[in-house]
Amino acid sequence: MPTFYIGKLLLPRENLRLLYFIFVFIFCSFSAQKALPLDSLKLKEAKDMFADDYGNLYIYKNKDFSFTKYDSLGRQIGKLMVTVPFKIQNVQNPLSVPLFSENAQEMKFVDQNFNEIQKVDFKQKFGFIKMAYAEDLQQLWLLDESTKRLIQYNFRNDTTINSYPFDASFDDLTDLLVYENKVYILTRKHIRVYTLKFEKIFEAEIQNGKRFRRENDVILVITNNSIIKYIPGKEMVKILEDPDAQIVDKNNLSYFEIKANNLYLYSLEKKKEIKQQTEPETKDKPVENSEEKSQDGSAEKSENFDMLKLFEEIGEVQKLGV
Repeated sequence: MPTFYIGKLLLPRENLRLLYFIFVFIFCSFSAQKALPLDSLKLKEAKDMFADDYGNLYIYKNKDFSFTKYDSLGRQIGKLMVTVPFKIQNVQNPLSVPLFSENAQEMKFVDQNFNEIQKVDFKQKFGFIKMAYAEDLQQLWLLDESTKRLIQYNFRNDTTINSYPFDASFDDLTDLLVYENKVYILTRKHIRVYTLKFEKIFEAEIQNGKRFRRENDVILVITNNSIIKYIPGKEMVKILEDPDAQIVDKNNLSYFEIKANNLYLYSLEKKKEIKQQTEPETKDKPVENSEEKSQDGSAEKSENFDMLKLFEEIGEVQKLGV
């Protein structure tokens, strides 16, 4: 029986055709996982993007203050239009999505079809609420800029539970999170962590900080093109970074990126953590392990080269009559 060499493999001739189709199937399947079916026109003016654990994607456009929901096939399944800018806290519970408007001084909750469940009006009860965080389905944390206080408020029974002096800067504030008696403040350039007594326990520089994401005990920071994990009291660790990305997000299964007006998905296992140093002498340095990057790049290039070489060798064998 004739045999042929492919790379370092010695195979019988009748197995070559089967091997060829196996590699074609693997190659095509791998390629198909990268791009998701969402029209680039829907992504062109996106200000932010969210992904829930059911495969639904949410696009917020600041141009017309619209919030649109799509299924995993790119079909629109809901759209919310408002007259003022608003901030989406998260879509981790798609049955109750919190939306805060600093302009309207209100927080509203919408269901999976974007029907309004409840609206909380802050104008009559508080001063000027700079930022609001929905802890659960009955409690809010409010940063009152006029009184410089952090307020724990039960909106179900209209009761103020606690009020803490909080004389921090409200400039450039982008998000607020309260968890386990710690207050997380995010601006475009910094993350700061305080106790409820206004004692600062951590601070680090952040570029283009947008919002927090909490996964159980893990606190993440979402920026324009990176996702960073907070190591309590110690440092920030980048778990995703792509300088070419316009918007990034994640759910419990995957990372999502909008890049060149196209939407891409990456599995969590594909990304490696890169430490971001937070000591003063290294704050301004780019966070990059060039040696590791070079090795990973070489490995990826070598793997792609071997795959192409294998296809070429199979093609040569086919010319012999396989």
